Amino acid sequence: MASAPDPIFGDPRLAAVYDALDPDRSDLEVYERIVVDELGARSVLDIGCGTGTFALMLAARGVAVTGVDPAAASVDVARAKPGAEAVRWVVGAADATAADASPAAGVDVVTMTANVAQVFLDDLDWHAVLVAARRALRPGGTLVFESRRPEREAWREWTREATRHVVDVPHEGAVEEWVEVTDVDGQFVTLASPTIFHRDGARIDSTSTLRFRPRAAIERSLVAAGLELVDVRDAPDRPGREWVYLARRLA
Repeated sequence: MASAPDPIFGDPRLAAVYDALDPDRSDLEVYERIVVDELGARSVLDIGCGTGTFALMLAARGVAVTGVDPAAASVDVARAKPGAEAVRWVVGAADATAADASPAAGVDVVTMTANVAQVFLDDLDWHAVLVAARRALRPGGTLVFESRRPEREAWREWTREATRHVVDVPHEGAVEEWVEVTDVDGQFVTLASPTIFHRDGARIDSTSTLRFRPRAAIERSLVAAGLELVDVRDAPDRPGREWVYLARRLA
């Protein structure tokens, strides 16, 4: 089973300012087009839904959505947003909960957007979430997710100088954060993400580790989980940086 959520997602005070600190989610528009316009999905399971931005985008398009995430604080933020009543929210680990969160007939699409696919560090955890996704899909349904291309070495850009910013957040005032890499060990990249609340000087530190699996390894893992690889495409809004994978549950 995957580890507990990082504080940046699980701490209530951090979860409450997460959207304000990362307001540009134009990356999700790519997935909205794939899921709704290309695949014609009417039901979706969003694994690692976080504060619910993508789930709510899909619900606004008339899609029946279940959002699942182990970080209760993030899901609480999602539940408080306008339109949240249209989404089924589930707090739990994806490998234990995803299959039970979908209708008995299975969903049309399962999604893992942003860095979700890279937080599963252990091969057994990764296999478990892929199997859970397959079980949640209807026959012929599609898993859609992204993973950063390791050869791009995106972590070299994750420095305090390049990422530090201060945002004026309602009810909190000035909030400062940055990201900096603390360790690179093969496919594993660990980064620190401090958040400082200027109103009272509180500092909350969060540490995350992402796994940068090679494309060939990801493709093998999909087959091992009983999924058929349909397509691997460049993320149109981040060319050369991400691979977007589409894999189908066989009929």
